[in-house]
Amino acid sequence: MPKMKTNSAASKRVRVTGSGKLMHDGSAMRHNLEHKSARKRRELKADGVLATSQSKNMKKLLGR
Repeated sequence: MPKMKTNSAASKRVRVTGSGKLMHDGSAMRHNLEHKSARKRRELKADGVLATSQSKNMKKLLGR
């Protein structure tokens, strides 16, 4: 049986922690940063934990 390929688009957007949770980068940090306050930019910089409803599908795409 051949190895299962991981979905490269999913692997660029999500990473797996040691405990098996999926982390994703925050959105809205690509452009128009001069209009956002420093506080807002700090909050958006943090990574978030993917919702459990989405993580089941994402793990399938990542081959886990």
